[in-house]
Amino acid sequence: MSEDRRLMVLRAIVQDYVQTSEPVGSKALVERHHLGVSAATVRNDMALLEEEGLIHAPHTSAGRVPTDAGYRVFVDRLSAVKPLGQGERRAIGQFLQGAVDLDDVVDRTVRLLASLTRQVAVVQYPSLTRSTVRHIELVPMGSSHLMIVLIVNTGRVEQRVVDTGRVLTDPTGEALVASIRSRINEVAAGVPFTVAATRLRRLVGETDDADRAALEAVVSALGDALVEEREERVVLAGQANLARAGADFPRSIGPILEALEEHVTLLRLLGQLGDDPELVSVRIGSENPVTGLQSTSLVSMGYGSGSERVASLGVLGPTRMDYPTTMASVRAVARYVSEILDENQAT
Repeated sequence: MSEDRRLMVLRAIVQDYVQTSEPVGSKALVERHHLGVSAATVRNDMALLEEEGLIHAPHTSAGRVPTDAGYRVFVDRLSAVKPLGQGERRAIGQFLQGAVDLDDVVDRTVRLLASLTRQVAVVQYPSLTRSTVRHIELVPMGSSHLMIVLIVNTGRVEQRVVDTGRVLTDPTGEALVASIRSRINEVAAGVPFTVAATRLRRLVGETDDADRAALEAVVSALGDALVEEREERVVLAGQANLARAGADFPRSIGPILEALEEHVTLLRLLGQLGDDPELVSVRIGSENPVTGLQSTSLVSMGYGSGSERVASLGVLGPTRMDYPTTMASVRAVARYVSEILDENQAT
């Protein structure tokens, strides 16, 4: 029972410190929480927690605050991530459902996360190296130009205009457009970008009739779009929230802001999630490999279409964070974004 009680004391210290930002003493714990023991017993439990490296005394304070290891035990012992309230879930759904395309989804998501958690929100664009071509549409424009519309299963849409060198407004030209549209979708639709690019190049190589020049122009433009869309990107919002929590950072927010500017670093951190798409990942303080972020915690989760994770999103803030609520917010938003991607793929 003593170990269970020590965990109760640790949980109480974490909750009080997150709420008040003040070191927590045994008297306050007995007054605020129904621990069922005396202040002397609580002091003894706190001494043991300190020996275990889960709490420590800042400066000469009589109170104690959690260490990174203490926060880790607290997070690991959460029996389950509590769900958000019905009103909060409805608000998230309504806010995200209004998005018109993938750029809008990402923009709304990052602003929503920053607002919900009052932390820095980070959203990775879908990793299109793992995404698939949903459909390719060809729309004649003028006498010889085609607009190529690349539609991705994540909802992203790319457009290119090419000159085919052929008249497309007569029956022969209309038949040519229909033929190219059919042939490129037959080899590219429903497959990953890298596979689609290879198949499209092979299709050109196997074509030796009069259609080859027009087909080659279309495939070349698609190849450019497929390469550009493989670029990995992240979007941030809520950096100003760091200033609100300035007292939580022992030096300054300068190193954190510098680290946040390195998007490659953020992409690497977000990419180090586990394989379970339903798991919320929490990386606390010194667990972060990036020096500038070792006074922060990153709460993140993957999102995607179906069972495949195509990207990640999360929030970054001080280690003195309301972990249960933050984890619930990240999970709820990630699930709604996944639902939107599923809907985009189904329509």
